[in-house]
Amino acid sequence: MFEKEMKIIEKGTEEIISKELMLTKLQKAEDENRPLRIKYGIDPTGYEVHLGHLVPIRKMREFQDLGHTGVIIIGDFTAQIGDPTGRDESRPPLTAQQVKKNAEKYMEQLYTVLDKDKTEIRWQSEWFQKMGMEDVLKILGKFTLAQFMAHDTFRKRVEQGLSLGMHELMYPLLQAYDSVAVKADVELGATEQKFNILAGRDMQRYFGMSQQVAILSPILMGTDGQNKMSKSLNNYIAVFDTPKEKYGKTMSIPDELIINYFKYATMIDPEELEQIEKQLQEGKVNPKDIKQRLAREIVALYHGQEAAQKAEEEFNLIFKKKEIPDEIPEYKITEKQRIIDILAAGGICKSVGEAKRMIKQNAVSVDGEKVKDKFAEIDKKAVIKVGKRRFIKVVK
Repeated sequence: MFEKEMKIIEKGTEEIISKELMLTKLQKAEDENRPLRIKYGIDPTGYEVHLGHLVPIRKMREFQDLGHTGVIIIGDFTAQIGDPTGRDESRPPLTAQQVKKNAEKYMEQLYTVLDKDKTEIRWQSEWFQKMGMEDVLKILGKFTLAQFMAHDTFRKRVEQGLSLGMHELMYPLLQAYDSVAVKADVELGATEQKFNILAGRDMQRYFGMSQQVAILSPILMGTDGQNKMSKSLNNYIAVFDTPKEKYGKTMSIPDELIINYFKYATMIDPEELEQIEKQLQEGKVNPKDIKQRLAREIVALYHGQEAAQKAEEEFNLIFKKKEIPDEIPEYKITEKQRIIDILAAGGICKSVGEAKRMIKQNAVSVDGEKVKDKFAEIDKKAVIKVGKRRFIKVVK
């Protein structure tokens, strides 16, 4: 029983703790005629979301499609502490106003995947603002220092003589109590969140509740195929990227990442994924054709089939025919102007800083000639190309 549901739930997951408990939860939900509560917490320390962030969010959407409720926890307390998970140094705290602003933009992007009607938004302040010192001490008493020193990040920070604030030890406890507050049946997260999610199971047990199932997702590799997807490494595909940017960036990934991206960045059925994987293994299809299918799937998720088709036509025009697209934005100049200012003001780069980085990476050219000087100027009509997919026409 629940074979179909489990196949969907297991797709693209690294670990489920435990599958037996997951089956029990599904059976209980059916018996009681109620949806399971699927928890995922976000700390809106920033607001730009990339496909790596959305791996567990896609799993939440799959649960929603099975009839369950997604519960998003806005970490307005934990974001002001800073999650040390996977970091060598503590993260600077944010103000309440910054958290609220970031959360609004963050949710706008999550709703490109989630079913809004089946999504419940909760703020940690709903329960933590009501707590007194007695309540906090009771929670602290449920865990030992030895448990926290088993956490790789905490242990390494102490061993290396790095700063470890007492407030940072509270982070896993606060995230764990969230599971109690919202009565979570399942918690989703990346593999690096395993300690915190398991702490949630312990916290529920201490409060006499049924323990949540932990579903851990792998970290999505960046488009470079070498590092995890990261804005700082410029190897990410952002939700706010245009259809052309999403399509082009997807086409730039190494062939060995095709299946990973199908698993973790699309909503493709497990059976169809098995067929694609078999085709690639048997060498019966050109990987580039499969990659174009992948790019269409990703673009269509956020912008629709029509936009995906148009992005593919644009890509083929640029790369197969080696031509400049017919429609590219124009930027008018009246005097000599720095190229980095043109790229930022023309919207080709998100900032002057990004324009400088692209020049440093040898990714900017004017009429086919690479730009070496980040402060280079231009005072003529020309076509500026950034990376492989972005163009702007300078006119006078």
